Amino acid sequence: MPEQERSFALSNRAQAFLHEMVPGGAHTNARGSDQYPELMAPIIARGDGARVLDVDGNWFVEYGAGLKSVTLGHGYDPIVRRVCEAASSGVNFTRPSVWELRAAERFLDMVPTAEMVKFAKNGSDVTTAAVKLARAATGRDLIAVCRTQPFFSVDDWFIGTTSMPTGIPDAVRELTVSFDFNDLDSLKDVLAKHPGQIAGIMLEPATGTREPQAGFLEGVRELADGHGAVLIFDEMICGMRWSSAGAQAVYGVTPDLSTWGKALGNGFSISALAGKRDLMERGGLNTDASRVFLLSNTHGAETTGLAAYLAVADVYTERDVVAEIEAAGQKLQMALLDVIEKAGVSDYLSVFGRPSALVFGTLDAAGKPSQPYRTLLLQELLRHGVLCQSLVISAAHSDDDIAVTIEAFRRASEVYARAIESGTTDGYLSGRPVAPAIREFAAPRRLEV
Repeated sequence: MPEQERSFALSNRAQAFLHEMVPGGAHTNARGSDQYPELMAPIIARGDGARVLDVDGNWFVEYGAGLKSVTLGHGYDPIVRRVCEAASSGVNFTRPSVWELRAAERFLDMVPTAEMVKFAKNGSDVTTAAVKLARAATGRDLIAVCRTQPFFSVDDWFIGTTSMPTGIPDAVRELTVSFDFNDLDSLKDVLAKHPGQIAGIMLEPATGTREPQAGFLEGVRELADGHGAVLIFDEMICGMRWSSAGAQAVYGVTPDLSTWGKALGNGFSISALAGKRDLMERGGLNTDASRVFLLSNTHGAETTGLAAYLAVADVYTERDVVAEIEAAGQKLQMALLDVIEKAGVSDYLSVFGRPSALVFGTLDAAGKPSQPYRTLLLQELLRHGVLCQSLVISAAHSDDDIAVTIEAFRRASEVYARAIESGTTDGYLSGRPVAPAIREFAAPRRLEV
């Protein structure tokens, strides 16, 4: 019996309403409907483990859950129970709660390279706080960021460097300079061009697709020390995926400050700024220096996020979650590469990266990166029950989930092969191609459903 065609009618109607009420139709650019095949962007009703149900009644195996924030699965009972326990005793108070004490103790035990920690609700808050500390400690203005890594903050100091700088003064944009990952010479050039002006150097120690070359992180550490700059590691993705102590523990290089988020709370809102005591205390009370206004917000220590982190930390202590994720990722990658090879499209479709943070590459018939072919792959995967922008896996992905994914890729690869043979996605792609999440102009979209 042929597979029943999936309907997205209710999702499309809901998405149209969202566009009327919410700029961009979503609260995160990467979640936007422009990131998915046209009129095939599910609106999620609920999740269970590694699967999600949309408002049309379609179940999907989902990857990259919560933009890489969910490592244990949707609705994971130990997390939910701990959060409910915290919420039932109050969510926000006039004074610090015991949850703040417990979470700080646990974090510093789990991340021994850090001496102090302060929690917040999102990643941008803590990366910007790290920038302020670096500037305060050095008396300098410039921040050097890795330009070959896509995102560090929604705040002006970083967004001014992207293709969406509208609304950000030129004077602010000029305060951020950049270098390349795995290229010490490019960092040396920036430091030489701006002698004594670089307050901080910020980078992800690794990404899903790029490991640090031997000696690179050590070289960055040495350059930061030699030029009196603060070294900041963005551990948003690596933290809890590379290890519970972050990529800094994996590669053996300790930053001055590190920023955390995403998987800390298995999808609940919590982030953290951690690092050396002398820097962190610039935002505290034990300092004789001018104080930094550091992460002071109403919801920074809201109890449910802290409770979620503590529950996640318990699971990571009881189980080797990272090993589970990497084993599942390796299994998935090997199976998909086999499927792609059998379809004859290995030269055009690939699955690569760290097993805990896999991505897929889509090339056109000329061997060039292609948004239309990426859209075609996403379209066919959605039709066969897989929702993904990448293949970032979790410990919740079961053998059955992986089997569904393999079959969906098998069918998608067959269509991809026909499109490659045709030299075009015309006739195969139902709507407009997806577009980069960060871009200056909005592409035309069709909302009538």
